[in-house]
Amino acid sequence: MDQLKRQAAARALEEVRDGMQLGLGTGSTAKHFVELLGARVAAGLNVIGVPTSEATRADAERCGVPLTTLDEIDHLDITVDGADEIDPDLNLIKGGGGALLREKIVAAASDRMIVIADDTKWVPTLGRFPLPIEVIPFGLGATRRAIEKAFAQCGVSGQMAVRRAKDGHVFVTDGGHWILDAQLGRIADPAGLAKALSVIPGVVEHGLFIGLASSAVLAGGEGIRVIERRKPKGD
Repeated sequence: MDQLKRQAAARALEEVRDGMQLGLGTGSTAKHFVELLGARVAAGLNVIGVPTSEATRADAERCGVPLTTLDEIDHLDITVDGADEIDPDLNLIKGGGGALLREKIVAAASDRMIVIADDTKWVPTLGRFPLPIEVIPFGLGATRRAIEKAFAQCGVSGQMAVRRAKDGHVFVTDGGHWILDAQLGRIADPAGLAKALSVIPGVVEHGLFIGLASSAVLAGGEGIRVIERRKPKGD
């Protein structure tokens, strides 16, 4: 599986050109991309990256990839990131690594978002992977009730749990927030659910990435598949 992730990362790297400004995703597949990019930089490629997490920042620095911020540049040419689930419309569930807020900010600032994954992440309908919802700790009970109401309005239901770190303590994002993981099973209308969650006070961001991915690079036993989104970004 790790080799498949690296193959997808290598295929995405073929889209990178000298002088590009890149969004650098978070997670095990994106880590392969950063490592391969570092080798290209060492060989003379001139690029600069914006990391989507402190973990990716550390990886990029270790691999010698020059970094900047979205305060210092006005747009990104390409963001390359992984996903926890990808549907046929290239809608995504992301946030298994806890970096969904920064990942979405960076993706939205990019001309193109290339999603890299092994082909087990390709699903007919989103929802098998728990949906991460990043929340402010204050007023958590009220936020949870509002989320449950939004679920009911959108025809989904499931258990929510505060994410825990490996040490058993509450997982805290790079932004200082908590994450609720919702086991929904199947999300028939991801765009509708995304809108309903986005207006809830206390919800900082959610892991539904709607209309952001331009293409997906999927690696499987039969090779690489590249799927382009049916409609241009922004439609």
